[in-house]
Amino acid sequence: MPEVLTPAPSTQQSTFTVALIGNPNVGKTTIFNRLTGLRQKVGNYPGVTVDKRFAHIKLGQREATILDLPGTYSIYPNSEDEVIVHRVLNGLDKENKPDFVLAVVDMSSMERGLFLVTQIMDLGLPMAVVLNMEDAAEEQGIKVKTHALYQALGVPIIQSNARSNKGIKGISDLIEQKMFEKPSPFLNIQELLPKELSLAIQEKFQLDNTYQAYQLIRFHENEPLLDETQREWLTNQLELSGFDIKKTQLEETQQRYKGIQSILETALQKTDLGRKRLTDKLDSIFLHKIGGYAIFTGILLVIFQAVFAWSAVPMDLIDGFFASLSAAVAKLLPAGVLTDLITEGIIPGIGGVVIFIPQIALLFAFLGILEDTGYMSRVVFLMDRIMRPFGLNGKSVVPLISGIACAIPGIMATRNIGNWKDRLITIMVTPLMSCSARLPVYVILIGIAVPESYIGPFNMQALALLGMYLLGIVAVLFTSWILKLILNFKEKSYLMVEMPLYRLPRWKDVLITMYSKSKTFVFAAGKVILTISVILWVLASYGPSSAREEAIANIEVPANTAPQEVQDDYQSQLASAELESSYIGIMGKFIEPTIKPLGYDWKIGIALITSFAAREVFVSTIATLYSVGTDVEDELTIQQKLESEVNPQTGEKVFNLATAFSLIVFYAFAMQCMSTLAVVYRETKGWKWPIIQTVYMTALAYVSAWAVYQFLS
Repeated sequence: MPEVLTPAPSTQQSTFTVALIGNPNVGKTTIFNRLTGLRQKVGNYPGVTVDKRFAHIKLGQREATILDLPGTYSIYPNSEDEVIVHRVLNGLDKENKPDFVLAVVDMSSMERGLFLVTQIMDLGLPMAVVLNMEDAAEEQGIKVKTHALYQALGVPIIQSNARSNKGIKGISDLIEQKMFEKPSPFLNIQELLPKELSLAIQEKFQLDNTYQAYQLIRFHENEPLLDETQREWLTNQLELSGFDIKKTQLEETQQRYKGIQSILETALQKTDLGRKRLTDKLDSIFLHKIGGYAIFTGILLVIFQAVFAWSAVPMDLIDGFFASLSAAVAKLLPAGVLTDLITEGIIPGIGGVVIFIPQIALLFAFLGILEDTGYMSRVVFLMDRIMRPFGLNGKSVVPLISGIACAIPGIMATRNIGNWKDRLITIMVTPLMSCSARLPVYVILIGIAVPESYIGPFNMQALALLGMYLLGIVAVLFTSWILKLILNFKEKSYLMVEMPLYRLPRWKDVLITMYSKSKTFVFAAGKVILTISVILWVLASYGPSSAREEAIANIEVPANTAPQEVQDDYQSQLASAELESSYIGIMGKFIEPTIKPLGYDWKIGIALITSFAAREVFVSTIATLYSVGTDVEDELTIQQKLESEVNPQTGEKVFNLATAFSLIVFYAFAMQCMSTLAVVYRETKGWKWPIIQTVYMTALAYVSAWAVYQFLS
């Protein structure tokens, strides 16, 4: 009985699916955005598109689904990205089987692009080819004779320069009119794969294409869509036939490149321009073995200084706005539980999130510029030399740099890493990079612990922030080295990275990135934060009546004629006693012995518990806790409230230098992110590694914070 791997038949209805495919960094996603009007993230280094993406568009009377596949050099699946492409094109992913394929080729790198094109031709899919990045080819003196190329490939050819929107209308028309053609096979696979073996596989799995049969038996061992029986059957067929699959793949590659060279001899014209490209000149500077690292460090320092200095004014305005809003609402509404909830729970909670929008927007703006100019790929190349002794390779840098923004896309970007050991190590260490969720914690605590002074042109607080990011990198390298020694894998790793031309950034895309990332931060984190803020307020406002009465009974009530200072002191003691006797106070007291060696009191302990869901909850929790029971008309900002908090037993500041730095270090290493745990579970397909990761990071955070507190106190 035939198995259930039959590719879905091509649809005849008016709605059809077009798969965009190409090497990394050929402008494929830019074309996708131009066609669909979507503002998907466009990166200038491999690994940005870590999963397939859809968009439905209407062209005239037709509706089409555009499928943006991850960049790949071939349909030999050596990484998770390439596995996605392999499944879609071979029909194993039935839901996403495309009707047509639009292969995007970089005109300045024709040989590499045509390797993938000829593989698609052998799959027998109706296709067309887009020769993109026309400007890059012209700069290198490369001209493609499109008619000669068409005669050689037998599929429609169209030229474009997607960055400037040139050729997009032609691509749109091509899709609308379904001007795709089913090409003749590029290679005679039957010469490589024994006919009996091919027929047996095609019959069992109902495949009508020999190259699909070859692909299936080549990669069946690691294909989870096959069950154990199917894999055993294919393995038995392979052994019975005596077919040397690895030798055949080498021979196939040689034949393919030989045929491509023959095409390029007639379809490609290259003129020696007799000058060195600007990109080459810039690379001699940015990739210098010493100067390159100095420039990269300098760029990081500029980014962090800007994050602090440029965002100060809008942050102060936002902070002041929410403090004033609480006071105004308190005056406007009648006194009661609802008013207290709004002014002490909801508004401080929201304010604790919104205040960091300027800094997060600036961080993502700089990351967007680095990607769009092509510099990020140079960073990958530079860092490969440093990463390799620690068990990582240059491709690990892409997830790690993404981790500066958020660990979740960073971990997903590890699919670009083919070697499982390198990938697993990268997944395990990426959460140690200082993500944007840590930024609010760093900013507020550095603002307390580090004076706003300058060393030469450098702001001390910016240097401290840079130090925290460097600390995260050190933790990444140390942990990777440990894992390299522990994990026993024998796979060999390698680095292959694109070096795109340097270009001016597309400012519109940078602005859209700033907006979309800030919006994601506010709405994704905001839901959790607001919910926790309300729960916190309830837990902080209510508690066992006996405990509250006992706490209040110990406070001496001043006479009505007592001075205002005495009255204020009484109110402060009363608020403190009520908070301490509340449910959340009891919880904080319960864990206080555990965290006391780190310099934390029970209020900070509560923030540690609540921020396990998301790190940024720490600030809103602190803001809520220190607003509860105090006069909201006192327009002290969050940072001022923390700076003025005094330990009633010792009379010393709660957030002194030792406590602040201990907390900063704790948050630098602690996992504190359930979303990240969920992604690690998904990518490692089990709970083993997420649990190990959480235990290790929590232990590292606790020990490091203890050491810092003991050293500074």
